[in-house]
Amino acid sequence: MRKRTNPVDHIRDDQPIKTATSLQRGLEILRVFTADDQTLGNQDLLDRTGLPKATVSRLTQTLVILGYLHYDETLGRYSIGPATVSLGYSALSSSAVVRMAVPLMQEMADKTGAAVALGTRDGSDMVYLANSRSMNPVSLQLYVGSRLPIWRTSMGLAYLADLEPEQRGQVLEQMISADPDQEAAIREAVLQGVDSVKSHGFVSSFGQWYSYINAVGVAFRPTDGSPLVALTCGGIVDIVPQEKCLSEIGPDLVDLVHDLRKRLNGASDD
Repeated sequence: MRKRTNPVDHIRDDQPIKTATSLQRGLEILRVFTADDQTLGNQDLLDRTGLPKATVSRLTQTLVILGYLHYDETLGRYSIGPATVSLGYSALSSSAVVRMAVPLMQEMADKTGAAVALGTRDGSDMVYLANSRSMNPVSLQLYVGSRLPIWRTSMGLAYLADLEPEQRGQVLEQMISADPDQEAAIREAVLQGVDSVKSHGFVSSFGQWYSYINAVGVAFRPTDGSPLVALTCGGIVDIVPQEKCLSEIGPDLVDLVHDLRKRLNGASDD
């Protein structure tokens, strides 16, 4: 069997020492790239990370050498490298939750004419792990890797509602710290999300993210040890009006989660 190449072997002796701090800061640089960013320049990285210029220069050089970033010498800008893409693809491909959810999500998207997504928390945002859309040309144009604010979206509020109170409180304080002017609105949204799950089994969001977007969300805690995720179904108000969300889409999403749980448990028993 061919021995796998160790990427670290490609780092020269004059490269920065691999410490926990260097690793943390290197990951911070990778995390600032979003699904909307094709490339970022040095100033973008400085502004988004708050790291010193010399630190960013050292770390980006290492990340380029390892293949986690690509540097365009003509433009003087960075983009996500193949090693990062491969890492993310491996994570999604190996996820039984994602693999089993996608067909169910597509069925619901086709039935409702809306978009169905699965995501999990990353800091103060929810990040898409899977997304299914109908053929409707006005469905939400979001993709794997898209990030959404937790407290303004049904996906985020459903996720929070399923957390233990202590953990939910910690995330709540993080969100308030990041956006102190919205403290009252954040607390109210989270409280309503918890109450909605108790009353209806799902969270609804009517114009809280964008005024023309309605959506519902349900959390899903896999029994195979995978992280907590949340699913959402939504679209423009003309396609998913409030009444339809409450009477049809919300209950259908709850049923989807039940089906997903049964499939995952069945796979685990094989």
